[in-house]
Amino acid sequence: VQLQASGGGLVQPGGSLRLSCAASGFALDSYGVGWFREAPGKEREWVSCINISGGGTYYVNSVRGRFSISRDNAKSTVYLQMNNLKPEDTADYYCAADQGGWVVSTFCNLRDDFRGQGTQVTVSS
Repeated sequence: VQLQASGGGLVQPGGSLRLSCAASGFALDSYGVGWFREAPGKEREWVSCINISGGGTYYVNSVRGRFSISRDNAKSTVYLQMNNLKPEDTADYYCAADQGGWVVSTFCNLRDDFRGQGTQVTVSS
């Protein structure tokens, strides 16, 4: 039973990446899922979250309009499409799943203790 994050890499400013969070050994369709990031010298922050149905999503203000979260429950995968990337988006990105909690447009209330390994995103010219 695990989550596996992938899709990170090195990209120039203005570029795009798509992160994937795949569930292995369980069905993701009864979990809210979120992406959080960690960078040296910065606090951990929820970047984007999505509720079980996919109808509720959250974005931190700094990525709103540039990132898009979606889920494919048939594939037990959640995606984070990141466009117009900026150097300040550089971080290790983690996905976490929570059967409880809730997600609204202004707040992500998910636990982060069930998470996959991180995928590194570096935005640099």
